[in-house]
Amino acid sequence: YPNPSAFTYERRFFRPFEYALQRPPWYKEEHIAVNKPELPCGVSELKQYDGPQCFVIPGNHDWFDGLQTFMRYVCHKSWLGGWFMPQKKSYFALRLPHRWWIFGLDLALHDDIDVYQFKFFSELIKQKVGDNDSVIIMTHEPNWLLDWYYNGVTGNSITQLIHDHLKGRCKLRMAGDLHNYMRHSFVPSDKPVSVEHVLVNGCGGAFLHPTHVLRNFNELYGTSCKSKASYPSFEDSSRIALGNILKFRKNNWQFDFIGGIMYFVLTFSMFPQCKLGQILQDDTFSGHLRSFFSTVWDAFIYMLGRSYVSSAGALLLLIAAITFVPSYVSRKSRVIIGILHFAAHLSAALILMLLLELGVETCIRHELLGTSGKIFCSISFVNWEYEGYHTLYEWFRSVESEHFPGPTGLRTRIEQWTFGLYPACIQYLMSAFDVPEVMAVTRNNICKNSMDSLSRGGAVIYYASVFLYFWVFSTPVVSLVFGSYLYICINWLHIHFDEAFSSLRIADYKAFTRFHILDNGDLEVFTLAVDKVPKEWKVDREWRYESKEQLSHLRQFPSKWTAVSSQLDPEKTVRIVDHFVIKQTQISVPEAVNGSVTS
Repeated sequence: YPNPSAFTYERRFFRPFEYALQRPPWYKEEHIAVNKPELPCGVSELKQYDGPQCFVIPGNHDWFDGLQTFMRYVCHKSWLGGWFMPQKKSYFALRLPHRWWIFGLDLALHDDIDVYQFKFFSELIKQKVGDNDSVIIMTHEPNWLLDWYYNGVTGNSITQLIHDHLKGRCKLRMAGDLHNYMRHSFVPSDKPVSVEHVLVNGCGGAFLHPTHVLRNFNELYGTSCKSKASYPSFEDSSRIALGNILKFRKNNWQFDFIGGIMYFVLTFSMFPQCKLGQILQDDTFSGHLRSFFSTVWDAFIYMLGRSYVSSAGALLLLIAAITFVPSYVSRKSRVIIGILHFAAHLSAALILMLLLELGVETCIRHELLGTSGKIFCSISFVNWEYEGYHTLYEWFRSVESEHFPGPTGLRTRIEQWTFGLYPACIQYLMSAFDVPEVMAVTRNNICKNSMDSLSRGGAVIYYASVFLYFWVFSTPVVSLVFGSYLYICINWLHIHFDEAFSSLRIADYKAFTRFHILDNGDLEVFTLAVDKVPKEWKVDREWRYESKEQLSHLRQFPSKWTAVSSQLDPEKTVRIVDHFVIKQTQISVPEAVNGSVTS
């Protein structure tokens, strides 16, 4: 994940399994299995091997390279860590004790099985699956949930296999893909039941998916069903979504670069705001607010009617906001949601622009900025006149002449020897650090003489100075607005479930499901979970000193790593989040009718 390659398979897939159970000492990592199953020495047939075995179905990401990496590392390898892999194809059927079967289906990128799989499983059902047997179907994607959520229809061949061939023998469908845990069970009724339980467990994913957006799912293959378990719970899932408002910027700090530039483009044409006296002169707070928002509205009208850069940026943002809304939402809703999202960003950008301008205007009125007069600088016998750009340098020269006088004229001679570079370098270096003064003086010049009086270089310096402060000013707000948008969408509109939770980057809430066939043939299902995953690990001391000669599953301490913090040790924090029993179909006893036996 996310792309199949030798690196991702070896480091992100094989390596964790090898840390849990090491592969046999005689097995070579580069070995390619041609004739599977390649049984260990002393084992003549697969039934005699009593160690752990592994069967794998590919997900949609495994098909990104045409299943090449999966075939090489799964179908042509014999060991996944300490698990023996006899699997030859990307799909499989396992016959378990007490008349239980497991079908592992490969949905590829089409959310359905191909004709070859359909033929294989339909013939298998006809020839070997008994009328009273029970079947578990595994797929990588829970199309029963996603079809309901996206209002689509997929997996027609699987549906036909379940309805027309299994005919009620499918006791459980399970899948991953969604990074959470959910189980729905049928509600008893007079209608025939095609599948009794459906289960999703993708808690091993890179991030967490919400559960509360799927809480209204209540129909399965034409029969009513009910949610029996979810992890995290619906309430916890809704609460976790609040992190988009509080933690979006912390988890996605790279978004600052895009957001700050986007807001600056939206307000580029509105700098500077020269007529702010009315806002500052009102006597009442309500008057200040009224004048403030009136100025914001005037800036918006100016952007629509006279600006080019800001109008183009606003149009692009509007298109992006509408396009960002998921395509399964109706066109009308997409436009409304996109416009509201765009309006929130545009309003925030205009308000921030006006607040920055008010700050500069207030400093100018209190003579904190833009107070210097004319100064002259000579470089190579050419004079330039600057007005107000070098107040920091003026202060430096005044302090220098007062406290460090040069009676010998050394500074004058250095200035002549360097052709004026000595004071000029210091002067421009100080002006570079005196950005507020540059903003204030240039703003005064523009307001007095219009933008046309400014040279191209002066305009570049002014807008660069404004951008530095406006970018710092706007980045927290753009993240807050976007995070709030995701929160509203996921909790109220139940859209963006992928984006809203992937942005939180939650690597906790891990779970796995285990099955246990009871002596009476019933299937007991446990789902065990760890709420918080340790971030720091260390080599287990017991594992280090244990002999590595025997197979890892026979050792007392097979796993290599243990948590640094004993409080976060999964062996101590693991808990059962779901437990249920699936009844095996009872074999009907022949009844005597008029002296004859029927079955």
